[in-house]
Amino acid sequence: MKIIVDAMGGDHAPGVVIDGAIAAAKEYHHEIVLVGDEPRIKSLLSKARYFGDRVSVHPAQEIIEMSESPAATVRKKRDSSIVIGINLVKEGKGDAFFSAGNTGAVICAATLDLGLLPGVERPGIAIVTPSVKGISLIVDVGANIDPKPLHLLQYGIMGSAYLQNIFNKPNPVVGLLNVGEEETKGTDFVKETYELLSKSKLNFIGNVEGKALFSGKCDVIVCDGFVGNVALKVTEGTAEAIQIFLKRHLLKANLFGKIGILLLKNTFTRFKKELDYAEYGGAPLLGVNGVVIIGHGRSNARAIKNAIRVAGQEVEHGINQKIIEAIKL
Repeated sequence: MKIIVDAMGGDHAPGVVIDGAIAAAKEYHHEIVLVGDEPRIKSLLSKARYFGDRVSVHPAQEIIEMSESPAATVRKKRDSSIVIGINLVKEGKGDAFFSAGNTGAVICAATLDLGLLPGVERPGIAIVTPSVKGISLIVDVGANIDPKPLHLLQYGIMGSAYLQNIFNKPNPVVGLLNVGEEETKGTDFVKETYELLSKSKLNFIGNVEGKALFSGKCDVIVCDGFVGNVALKVTEGTAEAIQIFLKRHLLKANLFGKIGILLLKNTFTRFKKELDYAEYGGAPLLGVNGVVIIGHGRSNARAIKNAIRVAGQEVEHGINQKIIEAIKL
């Protein structure tokens, strides 16, 4: 399996991307192609003392910065690491693509150059979040901020197919994110979406409120990209704040409290790990005609490694073919 990785994407690229790629190559035995500034990447590989044959380099002369306009830049910078990486997948020279760079640029390049799966009208970013009953999948968290009701129906279908095949969840429960659980709540757009989902073959339970993101009430939560992205950023901020608050109070503990902290050290470690986005790797861009994984801009080496794992799982399970079959039903 060959995974194409944008070595120049992310706040800490290319260093952490290379470290993550090396770790993934060693643990998952995938072949990894790092796309970007060839001399710089090779120098960092040498410094990391990696001399294996599972990590190679493909040159790209340009970088799409985080602040650049996605659509215009993708058309202008055809020699960027994102565009070249996407096209390596298109040409069959790689099985999947990962980037922690400009999310909009990745979506534009994937949509323009790979195209969409048959029957899919818009791609959606799916993010895995922890819940009290395991995990939940939110679709969409930023690919499409002005969708139609049909797009959200397809998010539910794609999200269900993803959970069924990647997480072995039979008949996933689907909910529509809204301001209330009643059928009459929400905008006309949400009400129309509700009607479509109700008439579908999905295991749809109706509207769910924001608290459902972690309650485990449903497995797939669908929403438009604007709402989903705001919800995602709020949950990230909340998780970080909880850890800071907890650490602050632990530092103020008395002697008996500090003894208790030592006894609970492993529990706190597991707690932090469960809330850490790095554990879940990257977010699949569902609906494009290829496997594309989007990473958080702040991704560390562990997040990069896990994102490459997610890419490999999608390829291994043939998720796109499963989505095509589900969309047809």
